[in-house]
Amino acid sequence: MPIGEDTIAVLHLVAPCDVGGLERVVQALATGQRGAGHRVSVVAVLRNGREGHPFVRALSEAGVDVVPLHLPPRAYLNERSAVDEICRRIRPDVVHTHGYHVDVVDAGVARRHRVPTVTTVHGFTGGDLKNRIYEGLQRRAFHRFDAVVAVSRPLAGELARAGVPAARLHVVPNAWPGGAPPLPRDHARWRLAVPEERFHVGWVGRLTREKGADLLLAAAGLLGDLPVAVSLLGDGRLRPQFEALAARRGLGERVRWLGNLPDAGQLFCAFDVFVLSSRTEGTPIVLFEAMAAGTPIVATAVGGVPDVVSSHEALLVPPDDPGALAAAIRCVHADSAAAVARARRARERLVSEFAPAPWLARYERIYRSVG
Repeated sequence: MPIGEDTIAVLHLVAPCDVGGLERVVQALATGQRGAGHRVSVVAVLRNGREGHPFVRALSEAGVDVVPLHLPPRAYLNERSAVDEICRRIRPDVVHTHGYHVDVVDAGVARRHRVPTVTTVHGFTGGDLKNRIYEGLQRRAFHRFDAVVAVSRPLAGELARAGVPAARLHVVPNAWPGGAPPLPRDHARWRLAVPEERFHVGWVGRLTREKGADLLLAAAGLLGDLPVAVSLLGDGRLRPQFEALAARRGLGERVRWLGNLPDAGQLFCAFDVFVLSSRTEGTPIVLFEAMAAGTPIVATAVGGVPDVVSSHEALLVPPDDPGALAAAIRCVHADSAAAVARARRARERLVSEFAPAPWLARYERIYRSVG
């Protein structure tokens, strides 16, 4: 049935990790679409039956209809049966998937109900064998979607090379929906227990290979003559490996491992420089957080990063180059006035180019085009 001119019934499918970039994009889409008057539901496939997931809690608090599916690992038939029942009950106009798990396991259920399917591709991580197998299956699954959305131009190019037809391929960079305001600098530094005399280098993300925390640690080892303190906010399966790397490099108390902090988005003002050291990215939400806080940025020029900040707003360096990272951090330390000016321009660009209203409207047009 064609989608009408007014309300759209949207069903988002996602298998969330702890809340990161993908999860925050889905939250922003669901809450924004609900605010625009659409009928929105989110199915969250939760591994190991985890209760009290922050993604589910955040959506519920925002008034979004969220259905947590607590399933044991690899219970794919049960999962598909549950999604089938939800589709029968909700009768969505469009099903929108996010991430390789639901692209591979669940999107076919919607097609059996003759419901148009849209997927947003947030990026490829590579990683361990399981991830690589899933991402290979995901690339094959893209051909069956009515619309495939890439969050950056380089990612769209990769999808085109993988055979996604141009007529179905869309580029929609992520938007910045805003969040809790940054804490004042003194309060944020107190919250993280940063000595005032230290030049504070901040990093936020998952401790996985693609996010490049090891590259920042290698860069920190080249800055022994500066009063640097490095804070890593986030967690992940490679944390023990990265901690061992820091110990081998003699970084000791210069590096602090702070884990997942629920108010991490408010703490960017504690950093003298925020470092994005990723090997691969889509359009990183964490970069928006640094821009919103007015924090100087050093970032690897990967994925959609150069479409978010240029050399006018940040210092961009090649990926996999600790020496270049260290040199850029040293530059921020040496010329704080220039760094502050770049950060001010970054905040202005965030407001002017990454507002949520045009982003939500773009997705609505895609939904109507496939319906």
